[in-house]
Amino acid sequence: MDIQFTEEQELLRSSVQRLLRDQYDFDARRKILASEEGFCRKQWRVFAELGLLAAPFSEDVGGLGGGSLSTMIIMQEFGRHLVVEPFVETIVLAGGLIEHVGTEEQKQAFIPDIIAGTKILALAWTEKGSRFDLANVTTAARRDGADYVLTGDKSAVIAAPWADYLVVSARTSGHRHDRGGVSLFVVDRRAANLHLQGFKTIDGRRAAEISLRGVRGQLLGKEGEGAPVLEACRDRAIGALCAEAVGAMSELNFATLEYSKTRKQFGTTIGSFQVLQHRMVDMFIAHQEALSLMQHLNLSLNSSEAGVSRLASGAKSKIGYAGRTIADHAVQLHGGMGMTDELNVGHYFKRISSINIQFGDPAYHLLRYAQLDTAA
Repeated sequence: MDIQFTEEQELLRSSVQRLLRDQYDFDARRKILASEEGFCRKQWRVFAELGLLAAPFSEDVGGLGGGSLSTMIIMQEFGRHLVVEPFVETIVLAGGLIEHVGTEEQKQAFIPDIIAGTKILALAWTEKGSRFDLANVTTAARRDGADYVLTGDKSAVIAAPWADYLVVSARTSGHRHDRGGVSLFVVDRRAANLHLQGFKTIDGRRAAEISLRGVRGQLLGKEGEGAPVLEACRDRAIGALCAEAVGAMSELNFATLEYSKTRKQFGTTIGSFQVLQHRMVDMFIAHQEALSLMQHLNLSLNSSEAGVSRLASGAKSKIGYAGRTIADHAVQLHGGMGMTDELNVGHYFKRISSINIQFGDPAYHLLRYAQLDTAA
């Protein structure tokens, strides 16, 4: 598949490429990761000024109306440069949920500030033992006046240490694993009785374990109908993560090809060895297949096609396996230096590994793809 971008989309892509080329090279990224916060607020504001944070949102809420295709373009370039700032967490996940199910008051309260880069949000849905199941929720919420009071624990909440607000899933009725009874809530990250333990993830980002002990939050969407809303949000997030992975794969392929032209063994460049040429051909094919499938998924998301959830699982699985193949070969062909901190190859390897387990690993989505096929 080869998407023919509109003039506006081409301008968006060239703008992101130019910005990241000039301001976000590998050394700049390493300095950001080594900083106390682990991301750059100044860079986040630059993204806002360029319109990147507004691009996916509809014009009705003050966005640019680019939808999933704008997200795809941005995330593919972010993947090439290993951008750590929380675009998926704030724009696609939390911001997307507020846009799709929030009240008009909630949209006005949060989305303009998200677009302006002055508020960062994160989605807290994972719990110990939930194993990628969006309905596996034990955190409880009870109504108390106009708000709700939440009690429970959330695990590995990416970007939570940076966030001003959290969107939290909690159970208002039913039992663990019940698809009904899950609700969503917006919680101030600095609310009383909310405790956060931050840590670094394998790819250098920041996440947190969160404890809620009687924390007040406001309902987002309809009570008890959070699971299907989260499932639709997961599909959009998978589209964005797949685009990021494809961008990372392209850089790994380029770096490996260039290295094979200069690294010598037995008096000749390793790129002249036929067995290594076969590996690099396999890497190229895996990237092209992943690129085509990623574009197909995001086109389907943009047009809200039927069956997109099954397609998202198929893409997450196929692209996950392709990314792992490319990352493994890239590290092996670079030898021991492939995992050193000074070389970008190891960083791409870690990011692809992290993407592979977000919202379900390739094996989980392969099984889900088959189950949805049987259900259809």
